[in-house]
Amino acid sequence: MKVTIFSSNLPRHLNLAREFSKIADQVFFVSEVNTLFPGQIDDFFRKSEVMQTYFQNVINSEKKFFGDIRFLPNNVRSLSIKSGDLNRLNKMQINDAINSDIYVVFGSSYIKGWLIDFLVEHRAINIHMGLAPYYRGSSCNFWALYDNNPSYVGATIHFLSKGLDSGDMLFHCIPKLHRKDSPFDFTMRSVLVAQKELVAAVNDKSIFSFSPVMQNKENQVRYTKNKDFTDEIAKEFLDRNFQLNADLFSYPELLNPVFG
Repeated sequence: MKVTIFSSNLPRHLNLAREFSKIADQVFFVSEVNTLFPGQIDDFFRKSEVMQTYFQNVINSEKKFFGDIRFLPNNVRSLSIKSGDLNRLNKMQINDAINSDIYVVFGSSYIKGWLIDFLVEHRAINIHMGLAPYYRGSSCNFWALYDNNPSYVGATIHFLSKGLDSGDMLFHCIPKLHRKDSPFDFTMRSVLVAQKELVAAVNDKSIFSFSPVMQNKENQVRYTKNKDFTDEIAKEFLDRNFQLNADLFSYPELLNPVFG
């Protein structure tokens, strides 16, 4: 089996390639590169003391679950490109990667043009870090916690569509609250659950047995963009010293939920 992944370059993104390398003969990993030091360097997120503090918490939790950056297994062929260049690639440049059995998108930039047409036609699967249709857009699990909705933290496995996070859903992945989890650990655990459950579903072919369900946009709680995540919002969240406890959880309607 051949798998193609369109993703990014942080430890959690690299981990998805590792997980698929365990079940696939070959993995093609197209990695859009952002800084490894958000908050310290102006990039997708702005440079500031507040952002540096916030993302140091994110980095610490990410390393706890996924380790640090390191080389990928021998059966992973990697192509690194600057974030935002994905839609400028032509078919010949990634020809080897568009002859796979499974296509997965996780944390890439917004895909357009011939590539989105190709991926939609080949029923590519997207890992959306957020529970759709409730939270869509950027940093969804942060916003769920910001809204005091920890039971809306999770991931949605759905078919890729031309609209952002709007494809037909297959199942939801929900992190279990562990004792001493920080908010950052809790949201990062949702990434781990999503990756493991998607890889398992592809491996046993159960991914093809789910009946896709259209998203009901009337259930949307928030749609957020990167620009909404400001220094003021991040500082407010950090100052709040958010504490997770079971009393805060009241799950919305979920689709084929998997807890982990």
